[in-house]
Amino acid sequence: MPDSLAPALLVAMPQLLDPNFRRAVVLLIHHDAEGTFGVVLNRTTEIRASQLCESIEVDWRGDPDAEIHWGGPVQPQTGWVLFEESEGEDGEDVREVVPGVGFAGSLAVLRRMASEPPSRVRILLGYAGWGPGQLESELAQGAWLVAPADASVVFATDLEEMWSQVVRSLGIEPATLVPSRGVH
Repeated sequence: MPDSLAPALLVAMPQLLDPNFRRAVVLLIHHDAEGTFGVVLNRTTEIRASQLCESIEVDWRGDPDAEIHWGGPVQPQTGWVLFEESEGEDGEDVREVVPGVGFAGSLAVLRRMASEPPSRVRILLGYAGWGPGQLESELAQGAWLVAPADASVVFATDLEEMWSQVVRSLGIEPATLVPSRGVH
């Protein structure tokens, strides 16, 4: 295994029975010997950005129907922002995950995004996390495929089609995936 798999996309295999990750596409933000952190890209919630922002006294000036995304089962009360990053926007509170994709978890960044929402922004609640060696074990069991991450998947791929499109980008027809153990 390389020192870090991140940034990358994890694509849930059919044998991954955890309902939190059925057909999930996870953007890995951080991975090292201490553990792994990522956010699920292809799940939404019933909550609207305007509702969430109002509940934490942040003025949302974007699309009133913008959905809040479900980032994963861990700490669903925490919030994260993925957004189309401009050149030079990387700062103390912002991390460039892949070219064109900024990531942040601070209230200050949320306030900035809410006051002037970029054309491509996702607010997520919760995250997906793995302890030391846990993800490596799941990969060895064939629970996940690893795919390259890029801004087009994060922002331009339809959520309903994301899993299939990422699998196809690896040269695999989704219908050929069968539940089994081991490397695929």
